[in-house]
Amino acid sequence: MNQRDHWLATLHPAYFALVMATGIVSIALWLVGPRSLAEGMLWLNSACYIVLWGATAMRIARFTPRVLADFTHHGRAVGFLTMVAATCVLGSQWVIIAGSWRLATMLWGLGIALWAVLTYGIFTVLTVKEQKPTLVEGLNGGWLVVVVAAQAVAVLGVQVAPRFDAEPILLFFCLALWLGGGMLYIWIISIIFYRYTFVPMAPSDLTPPYWINMGAVAISTLAGSLLALAAGRSPLITSLLPFVKGLTLMFWATATWWIPMLAILGVWRHLYRRFPLRYDPLYWGAVFPLGMYTVATVRLAQALDVPWLLAIPRAFVWIALAAWTVTAIGLLGTIRRGLRA
Repeated sequence: MNQRDHWLATLHPAYFALVMATGIVSIALWLVGPRSLAEGMLWLNSACYIVLWGATAMRIARFTPRVLADFTHHGRAVGFLTMVAATCVLGSQWVIIAGSWRLATMLWGLGIALWAVLTYGIFTVLTVKEQKPTLVEGLNGGWLVVVVAAQAVAVLGVQVAPRFDAEPILLFFCLALWLGGGMLYIWIISIIFYRYTFVPMAPSDLTPPYWINMGAVAISTLAGSLLALAAGRSPLITSLLPFVKGLTLMFWATATWWIPMLAILGVWRHLYRRFPLRYDPLYWGAVFPLGMYTVATVRLAQALDVPWLLAIPRAFVWIALAAWTVTAIGLLGTIRRGLRA
């Protein structure tokens, strides 16, 4: 097997996190940072999205057994849901930065279809399979991508809904998806927190997707904030506005709580236990939460009318951009080594 075939055969289902991370950092820059960088990242991200779909199609065609094995694997199957989030984040990029409502709406439709097929397909397979791993072997922070996928559909839906005559119905759909995603977070994070505190953890167990512990509630904050901002266009959301704002603030507070905890565990993993820090496609799943927290805090400040909160994203956007840059350098190094091989 040559180098290209090896890369295709071993392509991680969660590689679409690259598009998620690039897209949300681009949006963060558009809101609080240099807009010229945001525009450039829009075109870069669109290219990455097309390349990843091409690679995925080739992998399905040439390495079908490996794809099916991933789809039935407790640790890797949820990675396919990054396709949903990537599609909707890219749609949000196009509508916010380029004002392209038509393309964003098309991506939203694709995102809904992918969300329905992948969410219920993956969880049906993982539920009915006869041989299952232990909690330690099968569970990781990547499971929270199911929350991110649902909330990404809700986020893009709120943004494109004004283009439709049935806007109240679409906003109701987004509201229901937001609430369902929030409930999924409570279910899954309870098991993850149990794993943290009652099961021994090795440095290798703290994989980058554990940053989605924070990212999943950050995007829930973003979805709730956008719903609150859209309340004037939906009598139902208007009647629920205090509840929506309160739950959204709780999501933001939870995301904020996770940041120091995950940073401390990262120091323990790489400095104290000296776990090697090298490029892994899963690190895009750690960049995404940083960008998402930035964007979510901006929208929360607008929804709650607390402008002093904007001091946080103005500083955090540079952390997100730095993390994206370091990970991108790692990706380029990997590509260069592959070309040499």
